[in-house]
Amino acid sequence: MIRSRPPALTERIEALTDARRLADGVLPDSDLAAVDAVLARAHTRRALSAAHTVVGFFGATGSGKSSLFNAVAGAPIARAAATRPTTSRPLAAVWGGPDSDALLDWLDVQDRHVLREDIGDGGLILLDLPDFDSTHREHREVVERMAAMVDVLVWVLDPQKYADLAVHRGFLRPLASHGPVMLAVLNQADRLPERELPGVLGSLEDLLRRDGLPGMEVLATSAATGTGVDALRTRIRAVVTARTAAVTRLESDVVRAARTLERAGQGTGDAAGDVRGREPGTGRGPAVGRSERTRLSRGLSEAANVETVARASGRSWRKQAGRHTGWPVTRWIGSLGPDPLRRLNLHRRTADPAVNRTSLPRANAAQDAMIDGAVRDYLQAAGAGMPEPWQRELRADVRRRQEELPDALDRAIAGTDLGAGRTAWWWPLVSVVQWLALAAALVGVAWLLVLAALAWFQLPVPPTPRVEGWPVPTLLILGGVLIGVLLGGLLSVVNGLAAAARTRRSRRRLRAAVDDVAQRLIAAPAERFCARYADFAVAVQRARA
Repeated sequence: MIRSRPPALTERIEALTDARRLADGVLPDSDLAAVDAVLARAHTRRALSAAHTVVGFFGATGSGKSSLFNAVAGAPIARAAATRPTTSRPLAAVWGGPDSDALLDWLDVQDRHVLREDIGDGGLILLDLPDFDSTHREHREVVERMAAMVDVLVWVLDPQKYADLAVHRGFLRPLASHGPVMLAVLNQADRLPERELPGVLGSLEDLLRRDGLPGMEVLATSAATGTGVDALRTRIRAVVTARTAAVTRLESDVVRAARTLERAGQGTGDAAGDVRGREPGTGRGPAVGRSERTRLSRGLSEAANVETVARASGRSWRKQAGRHTGWPVTRWIGSLGPDPLRRLNLHRRTADPAVNRTSLPRANAAQDAMIDGAVRDYLQAAGAGMPEPWQRELRADVRRRQEELPDALDRAIAGTDLGAGRTAWWWPLVSVVQWLALAAALVGVAWLLVLAALAWFQLPVPPTPRVEGWPVPTLLILGGVLIGVLLGGLLSVVNGLAAAARTRRSRRRLRAAVDDVAQRLIAAPAERFCARYADFAVAVQRARA
């Protein structure tokens, strides 16, 4: 009836404690409360007397439970304690009195009878309990409480009601994991013809198999004739001597509680095999596919107007370059209109994202839909293999953070270094050349004007120097204008290429900033939650192994 003491009960309880902690807020409160009750009972029972084994007699009205209790105890304790035909409160027969009081106080058993007979190497508390089919609600409550607390449960059945659903559906099936600490007794066997007894016992064993208790031991007894009483007493003494019942009962409670978490989690019994790509206990989550991560980043980048800002950065660069390197005669045209980055409130070289915000437009409905789709696909991939309650909580956990996305993305854009206000080292050199070319042209124009004025006033006109037949003033004008125009056109192409490079660089930096937001608000929380589930699954496995 009793298995040998498991070597790692403490580890099982610790595993169940971990599983309960990890399931907090995910699984139903009622299931978590049931696990809490098991853990509380386990800690309390282990702190009380380990020398005593608590054996409870459970039975229906008329099963002869109290008479059998007296027969096993060897004294008319039940009749001496009550004049009523049914037991209304627990009654204890105690062997090995020292250290039993605290255990009986925890069981809330007030009627105690200490017997001097030696029961074996250890103490025994034998309980006669109220009938579980009593019409009094308080009686059933006592039975249910004791069924969760005693070390060994002896179910006293009679030939007329041994198949009663009240005991099978209400107690035996829910306690199927406690088979090692339960014993079925077919009492009042003397009422059956001898030839019918094997058939009734076989029928009872078949019912127990259907209840999930194929190995549960069955004895036939008669308190009236004494048949089987010695065998029952011997089995109880063996349990007391072994001193393993309390530990085995706690182990069964832990297994049952772990299975409660399994059922609440909808199929986490093989959880360790369901957590593909996860490393329990490492805090590492799932290996989400690159396509889901790319789509998430793309959706957030679209919502954050990354492309708009990147192009504005390129145009801002080109506008500044034109003002510094364009032909001085026409470069003022490029100064018309505000700087593209200034229009977006991104013109500061070192913006503080804590106080600075962009002037970008709010994401429209299409962009919001893209974000929702990207986050949904990412969470679906992250939660693959997890049961529905965990997937549901994963979505809720990340969705709460998703509300922070718009503001976080705006701060990320505002805090990205776009090189606003920076200039190229060669711009001043080009500007000097441009101004020198313009100055040469202006000198040539002034020279010609002076010559024209002298001729107009019919004053002596000095000879004009020539180079290869070309007047020097004319060469100055043509050279200055030609150098300015050609240099301005060439630099326009160069500045365009540099602006395109600036656009690409800004795009990379902006996307990296968006990726950081995606990692912080979406990916990292999802990975932590998936790692939490992986740890939960392994803890359940350890608790119920």
